Amino acid sequence: MITKISALICVVGFAVPGIAQAQSSSAAAKDERNMTIKDIGPKPQSFDLENATRSNTNFRTTAWTGRYLQMTLMSIPVGGEIGWEVHPDGDQFVRLDGGRGRVQMGESKDRITFDKEVSDGWCILIPAGIGHNVINIGNEPMQLYVIYAPPEHKAGTVHKTAADAAADSHH
Repeated sequence: MITKISALICVVGFAVPGIAQAQSSSAAAKDERNMTIKDIGPKPQSFDLENATRSNTNFRTTAWTGRYLQMTLMSIPVGGEIGWEVHPDGDQFVRLDGGRGRVQMGESKDRITFDKEVSDGWCILIPAGIGHNVINIGNEPMQLYVIYAPPEHKAGTVHKTAADAAADSHH
């Protein structure tokens, strides 16, 4: 199991000691920065995660859906929010790659026990069963990626807006 997790972490863009690979050419790197991310399901995948996150304009785009986890890219508009939600059976890892936000967590909206401002480079760790919301408090779109374990959304999901996400019966 450790080998599978280490390989996956390397594939989605994190450095794992002893597994790093050299970039073949600057032209190849430039082409990857201009690629459109498409959720290809549980097949090997590699892309420039920071660039993909920062250039995503959709509220939610699934970038990769595996058997045990999923990665989505999100863009939260100024004044927008993810919306209060609870995932009873899955943990989440959220990382901001742009903008400023406020994360709130607790048993319910009226019983918030965690309230913190976050910004570029910060992560948010959300345990299964904990209610949470992330609100854009900055003056630019908040760019982030989310790792769900297990997957939360149907593979290939794209929600251009929060209203699209709310209207999706699979959400």
